[in-house]
Amino acid sequence: MLTRALLPRLLGRFLGLGALLAAGTAGAVTAPMLVVDVDSGKVLYSQGATDPWYPASITKLMTTYVALDMVRQGRASMDQLLAISADAAAEPPSKMGFKPGTQITLDNALKIIMVKSANDVAWAIGENLGGSVEGFANLMNEAAQRLGMRDSHWFNPNGLPDARQWTSARDMAVLARALIRDFPENRDLFSISAIQFGRAVMPNHNGLLGRYAGVDGMKTGFICAGGFNVVASANRNGRRIITVVMGQPSARERDLKAADLFDYGFGQSVGWGGQTLADLPVSAAAVPPDMRPYICDRRRPMPTDADSAAATASAAAAGANADNANAQLMAAAAPPSSALAFATMNSAALRNRALPPRAPLQPVLVWTGRDPAESAIAATDEAVAAKPAKAPRVKAARTKPAPSRTIAATGATVPQPRLLARQKAAAPAAAAAYASAAPATAVIADHKDRAGAKHAAKPGAKHAPKAEARPAPKPKAVAAKSVAAKAARKSKDD
Repeated sequence: MLTRALLPRLLGRFLGLGALLAAGTAGAVTAPMLVVDVDSGKVLYSQGATDPWYPASITKLMTTYVALDMVRQGRASMDQLLAISADAAAEPPSKMGFKPGTQITLDNALKIIMVKSANDVAWAIGENLGGSVEGFANLMNEAAQRLGMRDSHWFNPNGLPDARQWTSARDMAVLARALIRDFPENRDLFSISAIQFGRAVMPNHNGLLGRYAGVDGMKTGFICAGGFNVVASANRNGRRIITVVMGQPSARERDLKAADLFDYGFGQSVGWGGQTLADLPVSAAAVPPDMRPYICDRRRPMPTDADSAAATASAAAAGANADNANAQLMAAAAPPSSALAFATMNSAALRNRALPPRAPLQPVLVWTGRDPAESAIAATDEAVAAKPAKAPRVKAARTKPAPSRTIAATGATVPQPRLLARQKAAAPAAAAAYASAAPATAVIADHKDRAGAKHAAKPGAKHAPKAEARPAPKPKAVAAKSVAAKAARKSKDD
């Protein structure tokens, strides 16, 4: 039997397009959705568009706007190096896991935060371009005011939870239009299907890319307090539309609802009149709702902002079985004619739908350092340093050219630091061992290689120096024995 505590949870799970009951309140929370024509700014569909909401990683669209604006003003450049600080490296996932001191170009950093949504890299962008995260947040707020984003408050560049940081669907649509309008030369930044760092290929979290015809950006985001969000753009027959969906319980539902809104938007004509983004009324809500009780139930695995197409068949089947069970409970709890039952039927229809398989990924290469060759050297040196050192061997003291590594991209040759260090460490012990075992003869220093030295050591060698041909004097014990033998023979002859 359903309890009063379980019913609001199930209701919040299934009414993504409707009202979600807020914990501890009698009111209702509407999941924000918005569809806008890019060229005209006309609103084609709106639901809770000005309500305050936690943005999660769609914050990185604001971070990208500020960075590109600084490049446009000449205050930054796409090839400048950003350093990963200890604070940046300590940011929680999603992240690249770069060590403090690692450097990366701004161009690669923007690609990484748009695809991988790496929090450590976004933090580094803020620190390096703003002087500090606080300084960069001020730049974010200044840019938001210039663009007319009236509902947004920014405190960090990566969107990790901060109770003071929120935005609205309307503001994110304003920002998306500004990115498309102000930086047309950087439009490809938002449509990268995957990045490749070394051997690792990381697909874009945006499950609409390569699965919904015409989608060419922009960014997803997820935290428990805000649910699953997406700002997406699509182009069909020369017409571009922006869709914003926020507060969804899963990445799959977010993607499907965004696809439905695109279908709806492309079916509408702009015409004359109609509401614009500037015409949308101010929300009556003072602060964003906390969606954690509905999104991140401790009794279920933590949801992730990942492409639903990457889920295994068994996981998908398990999710479908859970949805079926919950739907049956919901249907049994309410009369068939009620609005609740109607919402349950909509949820069942949504559960049986799926977007087409994702198109093959086309990874874009990213690297640390200024160029890929520098990144290859750093990665190899790091791998070499991570290997445990072996005990030194006597042979290491012999004169031998240090092995080298050649980078194909530049032709540069770089000694291997681990082998050089091993030779230096082994030299004293090897010299002592050699001195104790060497015969008491002069050592030839004129020969330049071991082959010549070996040839010079042979008796009767044509080119052997005279000093080397003479054997070392016999030990005194042997000489004494010879004297005693001669004395014995003399006494016998006598």
